[in-house]
Amino acid sequence: MHARQLTALSKFLSLILRHQPERVGLRLDAQGWVEIDVLVAKCRAHGSPLTRESVEQLVASSEKRRFAISEDGRRIRANQGHSVPIDLSYPAAVPPAVLYHGTPEANVERIRKQGLLKMQRHHVHLSSDRETARVVGVRRGSAVILRIHALVMHEAGHVFFLSANGVWLVDHVPPEFIAFAES
Repeated sequence: MHARQLTALSKFLSLILRHQPERVGLRLDAQGWVEIDVLVAKCRAHGSPLTRESVEQLVASSEKRRFAISEDGRRIRANQGHSVPIDLSYPAAVPPAVLYHGTPEANVERIRKQGLLKMQRHHVHLSSDRETARVVGVRRGSAVILRIHALVMHEAGHVFFLSANGVWLVDHVPPEFIAFAES
């Protein structure tokens, strides 16, 4: 499968496994898992050329590791970013001293007042490096990289989780824990 096809498949699976499983008649379990064979059958019934092999190739070749296949190889789920109600069951983790968040410049004034909000997702997503944050931020325009004082937040009682693909998750980042100087 070509890189362009894998990208399209990744976007499609993100839509189905994170936001709209009902679009193809799927129901995710409480932790976001679905049987791969059921996913393939439902997607094919709705016109997608999805195969088990293409799903496995996407998961194996994805640098971003957006999806996970269960240990028994039968189920798949998105690692984070859901807008549908699920419990990923990630254990709480102690974050590094600093994490980063990339955001379009247009969001900065709102963030200065309210902090980082999870919006329609389950958590705010943070990265351990500036480059990942920059890549995320530029998807919607000129990016500003925010420096998050994560360990200080944790010590103040905020609970962090580390997803299977290395994305740090937290419910909210209040403005007092954000350094706005970086861009």
